[in-house]
Amino acid sequence: MSYKITRKEEAYNYTAAKHFDVRTTRLHDPQDVNSGVVTMGLSHFLPGGGCEYAANQMESIYYIIEGQMYLESELGTPNEVKTTLYAGDSFHCGPGTFKSVINNGHVSTQMLVVLVKAAE
Repeated sequence: MSYKITRKEEAYNYTAAKHFDVRTTRLHDPQDVNSGVVTMGLSHFLPGGGCEYAANQMESIYYIIEGQMYLESELGTPNEVKTTLYAGDSFHCGPGTFKSVINNGHVSTQMLVVLVKAAE
């Protein structure tokens, strides 16, 4: 298959490791297109919800659709980041980057998540 259209009623919920107070919805999986490497999901974080400080082995892009998320990344290094991302902001990092996000606002946050499997 060279393409896949996912209708909103076809998206499915899943449990993301080290996440809390969030509903994660998968839109696309790598196996959907040829020998693909892209995963895409939409996460809905309640106020105070987030993801623990950790790293994954994929290139990651977070795009804030609605709300806000406090981001910490690579703590204790010259590349340390501590900032709040607002609607329209995005964060892109490479595989193995340590990071955490917390909804530090008063309303739910919608965050589009794109993960790309590292080249082998």
